[in-house]
Amino acid sequence: MKKLALVIAATMAVSACDNRNSEQGAAQQATAPAPAAEASRGPDDNTGTTAQTDAASGSLTAADAKAFLDDAQAQLAKISEEVSHASWLAATYINVDSQFTEALAVERATTLAVELAQEAAKFDNVDLDPETRRALTMLKQSLVFPAPKDPELTAELAQIGSKMQGMYGAGKYCTGEGDSEKCLTLTEMGQIMAKSRDPKELKDLWVGWREVAPPMKPLYERQVEIGNAGAQELGYDNLSVMWRSKYDMEPDAFAADMDAQWNKVKPLYEALHCHVRAKLNEHYGDEVAPAQGKIPAHLLGNMWAQQWGNVYDIVKDDDMQAPYDLTELVVDSGMSEQDMVKVGEKFFTSLGFKPLPETFWERSQFTQPRDRDVVCHASAWNLDNVDDIRIKMCINKTGEDLVTIHHELGHNFYQRIYNQQPFLYKEGANDGFHEAVGDTVALSITPKYLKEIGLLDEIPGEDKDLGYLMQQALDKIAFLPFGLMVDKWRWQVFNGEVQPEDYNKAWWKLREEYQGVEAPVARSEANFDPGAKYHIPGNTPYARYFLAHIQQYQFHRALCDAAGETGPLHRCSIYKNDAAGKKLRDMLAMGASKPWPDAMEALTGQRELDASAIVDYFQPLMAYLQEQNKDRQCGW
Repeated sequence: MKKLALVIAATMAVSACDNRNSEQGAAQQATAPAPAAEASRGPDDNTGTTAQTDAASGSLTAADAKAFLDDAQAQLAKISEEVSHASWLAATYINVDSQFTEALAVERATTLAVELAQEAAKFDNVDLDPETRRALTMLKQSLVFPAPKDPELTAELAQIGSKMQGMYGAGKYCTGEGDSEKCLTLTEMGQIMAKSRDPKELKDLWVGWREVAPPMKPLYERQVEIGNAGAQELGYDNLSVMWRSKYDMEPDAFAADMDAQWNKVKPLYEALHCHVRAKLNEHYGDEVAPAQGKIPAHLLGNMWAQQWGNVYDIVKDDDMQAPYDLTELVVDSGMSEQDMVKVGEKFFTSLGFKPLPETFWERSQFTQPRDRDVVCHASAWNLDNVDDIRIKMCINKTGEDLVTIHHELGHNFYQRIYNQQPFLYKEGANDGFHEAVGDTVALSITPKYLKEIGLLDEIPGEDKDLGYLMQQALDKIAFLPFGLMVDKWRWQVFNGEVQPEDYNKAWWKLREEYQGVEAPVARSEANFDPGAKYHIPGNTPYARYFLAHIQQYQFHRALCDAAGETGPLHRCSIYKNDAAGKKLRDMLAMGASKPWPDAMEALTGQRELDASAIVDYFQPLMAYLQEQNKDRQCGW
C-alpha cells in the first residue's frame, strides 16, 4: 500500500491501479488509516507540544512551526511502522487476532492524525517560508474525511466508515431459496461478467450487485455532513475544496486541468466508443445493443463498465490477432513464481537501481500459503520507510501476473529511492505518480524486451500491432471518462451542488455525459448506484487513477526520447538504457519534496500534465478506428 504520508494509508502498501480485478486492493488501501503517528507520550498525556503551548498564549512563530513539524514527523514515523507491521500481519495471516491487532493500531493512528492536522491548522496565519507552509499543508491534507474536534462526531465518523465498508465487503447476490439458494460474491460475479455473453444473465448480475448499496445512502449522507464540518475546521469551505487542494495548484485550476486533458483524448474515446457499440450491435442485435446512442452498461465485460478489455473477442476483427500469448511464453520458459520476480528486478537493475535487499526475498509473499487465509491482491509494501520493502501476491504463472510484478516493483523501487527524504516527503510527487510509475514500467514490456530476456525468439512485425493496441485501448482509453467522473460526482456532493435526493440522478447524468453508457434498467433515488463502486463507501479518492493514466504515457514518451528510441511509442522499451534510467531515478528520488510540476519537469521537461502522449501512443489505432467508423453515426 501507499506510503502513509498524505494520502490515505499508513500501512505502507501500494495497491495496483484500479482495474477490473482490483476492488479488493482498493478496499485494503482505503481502510488503512490516514497519516498518523504515536507520540512517545500517549494522546491523553498532559504534556503538550510547543505548538500547543504557544497556541494557548496566541504567540505562534515560524520557529514554533518548524519545531512542531519535526515533532509531528517523528511521531508519524514511529506509528507508521507499527501500523505497517500490524497491517501486514492482518493481510498475510487473516484471523480474529490479527484483525484485532490491526484495528487497535489503526485507531491510535487515526486519532493522532486528527490531532496533528488540527494543530497544523493553528499556523494558518503565521508568516512562514514556502517549504514550511507546504509541509504544514500536506499534514492538514493527510486526512480524507477529517473528523471535527467533537469526540462523539469522530467516533460516529469512524463507525459509519466501518459499517459501509462492511456492507460492501459482505455483499453478495443470492438467487433461489432454502437448499436451492445460490449466492455469488463480487469476485465471482466479475468472473462471470467477463466471460458471459448472455444478456439476461449479465443484466441480472448487474442489477443484483447494486442491491448492496441502498442501505448505505443515509450513512453516506451523514458521513459527508460530518466530513464537511471537519474540513471547515481545517480552513476549507468543504471536502470538495480540500480534496482538490492537494495538487500544488488552486482547486478550481486543478479541476479545469482535468477537463482540459480529457478534451485532448476525448476524440479517441469517442472513436473507440463508436466502434465498440457497432460491434456489440452486430453481436447482440438492436434489441439488446442499439446501433446508436448510449451503450447499455452491462454489456461491456465489467461490473462498472469502467474497462472493456473483456469484450475484446467481440470487438476485434477476424484477422486482428495478438502477436504472442504472454502466458504461454511464461509457462514454456519453466520459470518459477520467484523467478518471475527476479525478471522484474532485473528490469530495474538494468536502469541503474540497486538490487532489492535480501529481506525483500525473505519477507515477501509470492504464493498463496496452504495453511492460512491471506489477501491475495497484488500490492507493494514499505514497512519501515527505509529498506523493508516487500510485495504481497499470490503469483500465477500468467502473462498478466508478469506485468503486475513489474508494476508492483515500480512502487517498491520508488519507495526505496526516496527513503532519505524527510518523512512527509516519502511519497510520490502527487497521488497519481506512484501508480503512473508502475504502469510506465509495464509499458516497456514490449516484444523487443521479451526478446532481450529470452521469452521471444523474434520480434513480430508491425502488422500485428493493431490487436495489441486495441487490447490496450479497451482498458486504458475506456477507463478515462470513468476515472474523471467518479470524483466529479463526489465534488458536487461535497459542495452541495448535488443534494441527497438527487444522488443517483446526478451519478447517471455524469456517466451518460462522459462515458456514453446507460443503465440497462430504470434507476431512481431508491437506488444508490455510487455505493456499488468500492471507492465511494471506502472513501478512496479517484482522481489519482485518471492522473496516472495520463501521466504514465507522458513519462513513457519522455523516457523513450531519453533512450534515443525513434520508432512507435508502443514498441519502445527502456530496458538496459542508462540515460532513461538516470532520468527516472533522479525524478523518483525527489519523492514529494517539491511540487509535482517540478518532478514532472525533471523527467519530461514539461511542468504540466499533457495527454498528447497517450494520443501519440494510440495514433495507429485512431487511424484504424476512423476508417472503421467512416459510415457510422458516432456520438451519443
